[in-house]
Amino acid sequence: MNKIRTHATVEEPEAAGIRADRYISDFMELLPRSQIKPREVEIAINGRTAKLSKAVEVGDDLTVDYLPREESSVEAENIPLDIIYENNRCIVLNKPQGMVVHPGAGNYNGTLVHALLAHIPELKKNFPDEPLRPGIVHRLDKDTSGIIVAAKDPAALQFLSRQFAKKSIAKQYLAIVKGVLQKPHGYIDHPIARDIHNRKKFTWQRSDGKEAFTEYRVLRRFEYASFVSLMPSTGRTHQLRVHMSSLGHPVAGDPIYGRSGGSFKNFSLMLHAYKLSLRLPGESEARVFRAHLPEHFKCALQSLK
Repeated sequence: MNKIRTHATVEEPEAAGIRADRYISDFMELLPRSQIKPREVEIAINGRTAKLSKAVEVGDDLTVDYLPREESSVEAENIPLDIIYENNRCIVLNKPQGMVVHPGAGNYNGTLVHALLAHIPELKKNFPDEPLRPGIVHRLDKDTSGIIVAAKDPAALQFLSRQFAKKSIAKQYLAIVKGVLQKPHGYIDHPIARDIHNRKKFTWQRSDGKEAFTEYRVLRRFEYASFVSLMPSTGRTHQLRVHMSSLGHPVAGDPIYGRSGGSFKNFSLMLHAYKLSLRLPGESEARVFRAHLPEHFKCALQSLK
């Protein structure tokens, strides 16, 4: 798909020193910031390719290339949902491993959004400006199973999203990691940044990473693996996978941050979002939700005994 190219000169004094992506959104009003990544925005400043985080200055010539908006063709699909809880404002689900949360490049059907559109007919009408991600509060990787929350109306989405942004929720994951962790309990605080050599990968070995914190507890040790509980207090992309890899104990079945083959060659990603504590719209007290372990996880634990 051919990209659209737009040129602009930074003329506003108040724009001096702000990030280029913010200038594109707030001053050029070209795209909302939520669309910067999906539309694959690339920029050049004064003729030189630049990062979206680079600050612009008055007088800079800015070239912006971006994909045209995709026409919404997301239609409801009758896909079974494992519903943990539901009311008229939101729904809490146990997402299966292998299901993508919302449509994107290479994933045009069979996503959680397709299933939600069938289960909640009014969802598309309630989110006309978000045809690809209506009501989606947060995400899980395709191969991570477990709890995920979706909103049924914009006010509920804002209420729930704010809790994630303010880190006022509590999350617990269960994982099988390679090797035997000697310490029964610990904290990992390595900052996380995108890998400059592989844009689909993240690393803990850069000094300019964003802060990330994970607490872990060993639940059971096996001969060559550990069953652990992971409690992240931040929500960086691939955080748990990167943090466990940083300890030399990558999540079993992880094709990106761990080596394949060996004793774990038949394992898929052994990471499950088990527990989530948060307030629902209209409620003052937090609720705790749990997602039962999927069969592939139970089979993996059994094979390790």
